Amino acid sequence: MATSGPLPATKSIQSNIGSSRIDSMSGSPVATAHRLLAEAIDALTAAADAGATDAELLSVLTVCERLNRRLDHLTVSTISTLQRRGAFAERGYKSTAGALSDLLGWERFEARRRVDAADGVCSRISLDGTELPPRLAATAAVFDAGRARLRHVEVIAKLLDSPAARRLSPAIWAGAEATLAEKATEYTPSELQTWGAELIEKLDADGPEPDERPPAEINELHLLPHRRRPGGSLKGRFDNAALYDAIATLIDTMAAPRTNDDERSAAQRQAEALAEVCGYVLDHGEVPDSGGRRPHLNVIIGLDDLECRARAAMLDFGGRLSPEALRMLACDAAVVPIVMNGAGQPLDVGRARRTIPDGLRRAVAARDRGCARCGRPPSWCEIHHLIPWENGGETALGNCVMLCRTCHRLVHHTDWIVRLRDGLPEFIPPTWIDPDRHPRRRPRPQFVPA
Repeated sequence: MATSGPLPATKSIQSNIGSSRIDSMSGSPVATAHRLLAEAIDALTAAADAGATDAELLSVLTVCERLNRRLDHLTVSTISTLQRRGAFAERGYKSTAGALSDLLGWERFEARRRVDAADGVCSRISLDGTELPPRLAATAAVFDAGRARLRHVEVIAKLLDSPAARRLSPAIWAGAEATLAEKATEYTPSELQTWGAELIEKLDADGPEPDERPPAEINELHLLPHRRRPGGSLKGRFDNAALYDAIATLIDTMAAPRTNDDERSAAQRQAEALAEVCGYVLDHGEVPDSGGRRPHLNVIIGLDDLECRARAAMLDFGGRLSPEALRMLACDAAVVPIVMNGAGQPLDVGRARRTIPDGLRRAVAARDRGCARCGRPPSWCEIHHLIPWENGGETALGNCVMLCRTCHRLVHHTDWIVRLRDGLPEFIPPTWIDPDRHPRRRPRPQFVPA
């Protein structure tokens, strides 16, 4: 989606989030409330100056906690009202948590915490329009009164949604909820979690009904890249004997000591055997396309490093290669060089056609490092034309950006705008999120020469 007219330059907006919207509503009840609240906080700050007594400072902490609880309650109830009105859906968001994350700069888990709380302690509307009491009525009462924190609400909701709690009769379940709500005024959230789990276990005296069926199989594998260094770890479980046997047989065959003086441990040999098998499959196997192209390793090399005979490079998922590993990889691999300049911009390899050629996709992936908005890996992403093809937009690096399906939908169906600035993608939010429409840019991993 193309921009029209000049837009504000990039700047940090987290420190003054929402101030432009409040300023634009001068004279409204919200603006008046904001002014009074700011004055109250200034007065509280003055009361906590260096000359305050210990008793006064302790009182300041108590007041702050009470205010936080009231603000949490107001936040949750406002979210509930907006959800009932369909305000976020009207603005193109399928997820309330996603809309709150963009609007307020929250992490997704922070947004989901408040959405879940709203579902539990706010009144509901039935299909015929009748207002229903909150699902957690007793918890809602202590939360409304400021006698419980948001975290208490989360703990109670989680306890009462456990398998054991769902086996309770409605009357016993309601009694447990009332008891937990009362204890929330006495216990910390972690204490309430421990005490509440024991309560639910006692109430569920009969436990689950005997099930003579074999337990459900769990077959899972987690790929966990290291955050601040190359590589990662694998964590897996295979209850299916055939699946495990196929993996174990192949690794056992490939992990045998290569010579009599092979000093690698069994764990090292098995790890290298798994990588060797995967590399062979990438080269020779029938592998489905990944994100619109056949999957294999890409090596991203900085221009300075290339000119210095490739002292270092990075792989697709952010792992840095040593000079020795890079030279070894280049000895026997289908090398696709993606050369980056100092600003992190790859060469333009686009062609004049709508379909994204493989070379261009590689270049966009090298520049954007996955979804340019949320950071999902390249294999989950699609290529978006900034200026649509049907409007004369070229299929070239300067008119393409990598987006996951969710972010791609937002760009097409909401008022979000994406553009390139200094060769890198940035996103302009709708006016309901930021009236000044300050551009936002995802932090990029630094490509630092060795």
